[in-house]
Amino acid sequence: MRQVLIVSLLVVVFGCSPKDNSTMDTNKADNIVYETEALLIRKLSDQVYQHITFLNTESFGRVECNGMVVTNGNEALVFDTPTDDKGSAELIDYFTKQNSKVVGVIATHFHADCVGGLNEFHIQGIPSYANSLTIRLINEKAEGVAPQHGFDNQLELKVGKREVIISFVGTGHTRDNVVAYFPDEETLFGGCLLKEVGASKGYLGDADTLAWSATMVNLKTKFPQLKVVIPGHGETGGAELLDYTEQLFSIKQ
Repeated sequence: MRQVLIVSLLVVVFGCSPKDNSTMDTNKADNIVYETEALLIRKLSDQVYQHITFLNTESFGRVECNGMVVTNGNEALVFDTPTDDKGSAELIDYFTKQNSKVVGVIATHFHADCVGGLNEFHIQGIPSYANSLTIRLINEKAEGVAPQHGFDNQLELKVGKREVIISFVGTGHTRDNVVAYFPDEETLFGGCLLKEVGASKGYLGDADTLAWSATMVNLKTKFPQLKVVIPGHGETGGAELLDYTEQLFSIKQ
């Protein structure tokens, strides 16, 4: 099973990987608050962090995979796990030492780059959530650990006194892909549903390319106020990531 999981991760990450501005200065090196070989954490604002883990390969080198952490009131919510349990352990430990208890982890779709480090969260008693279809797909494929709690269409979770909205707005990268929106900071984590500006279409083995562009329209309609947008791979930005992804998969292309 471990070999199958690694192969799946290789395929997915390469397919979603970066290409061959926001008011929060999200890409500056001085925003990095933690860095080891396994994990990098970048502080985007008072309450939002980007976590980055890596996959080393012979053919493609070191590939970055993004996730998000939202904190408030001495609590933290994690969106997509690091790529392995070592990275997850470091991530949990970092926020614990910052006096922010990790109260949940949410996977944005069933691919291994979203759930590769999920077992460590379960070992530490941290509840996990995902689209019900995500859980079903992982269980059907018997590749890795599935999240514990499913939802349909939308889930609202509290972190401290604040709320994060996790929504299914349509198919695209996969049939189950969801996004997470933090209203306080007008920040969106799009996972692999969103491409960084200049990225290729990437891996389409589980994609709905005909619906992807329309899903971007749905996303822009649902969350029109965006300051920061974090894709599954590559550089953060603003609403231009939604525009770029919509154009990339337009049927006119």
